Amino acid sequence: MKRTVRMLITISVAVALISCGENGKQNKKPGNENTTSGDLTIFHAGSLAVPVKEIIKEFNKEYPNIKVLPEAAGSVECARKISELKKPCDVFASADVNVIAQYLFPDYADWSIKFASNEMVIAYNEKSRKSSEINKDNWYNILLNNKVAFGRADPDADPCGYRSVLVIKLAEKYYSKKGLAGRLLKKDVRHIRPKEVDLLALLESNSIDYIFIYKSVVEQHKLKYVMLPDEVNLKNPKMDSLYATVSLEVKGKKPGEIKIQKGEAMIYGITIPKNAPNMKAALAFVEFFLNKSKGMKIMGANGQPSVIPSYSSCYNKIPDKLKSFAKK
Repeated sequence: MKRTVRMLITISVAVALISCGENGKQNKKPGNENTTSGDLTIFHAGSLAVPVKEIIKEFNKEYPNIKVLPEAAGSVECARKISELKKPCDVFASADVNVIAQYLFPDYADWSIKFASNEMVIAYNEKSRKSSEINKDNWYNILLNNKVAFGRADPDADPCGYRSVLVIKLAEKYYSKKGLAGRLLKKDVRHIRPKEVDLLALLESNSIDYIFIYKSVVEQHKLKYVMLPDEVNLKNPKMDSLYATVSLEVKGKKPGEIKIQKGEAMIYGITIPKNAPNMKAALAFVEFFLNKSKGMKIMGANGQPSVIPSYSSCYNKIPDKLKSFAKK
């Protein structure tokens, strides 16, 4: 009899434990970090390499089951991977928000969110020739010196490339030096590279002395740099009318197509392609990325201040859970 009672008690306890376990599973909210998993492919601008790496590390603390696969390249190249090469991509973060609209709208994406700003500077190191002389008033003379070599990114592959050209053209206006832009753009063309971070290796190996690059990148890599006036550096949105007085031709969306790239303040943008393989994880990452106390805190610490929330002409197309990061 006693044995039977003990068996009944044991069975009752086991049933209770199983029931609690099932209730615990039922109480888990769908969509949280425990149920979001799989690979997440991110195409991003080379200038975002450092902050994106840090953001992924923090993101994986909340979403350990998501394997993030970042690919850095020039923003235009990233867009072409999606539109021309049909490579799968879950999140695209561009150094120029306009690249998203120009290369992906309407077939591959239909919204974007502006998230950060930057500015152009001229970077160098302690071994750069004439580094003890260069400043914001004479930098163009230093770069034109035959004993000095400088590099810039490819305008057809990277926003930093066409922004470098725009800066040079604005400098001709600001310093009232007729013909300056043409002379600078014809010099050292052999040092043009697909994206701005490719230039860092040339600078670090002392193959060149100076590079046109983003302020955030030089701060992340602890390089010396010359700051440029707001009239030249593409930093200040209030000067867009001035920036727009210069332009250049770059490759367009389709092979053989040419488009005019006008000057404007630099604003980074992010989107999720329509055919993202892991939409659930993409939404979770972008929400984390744009959060001011999470991803954007890391962006700010890496020299790229937030512009969230900013006006979006495609606000109504933005996913509901991301709308708070933009304005209509």
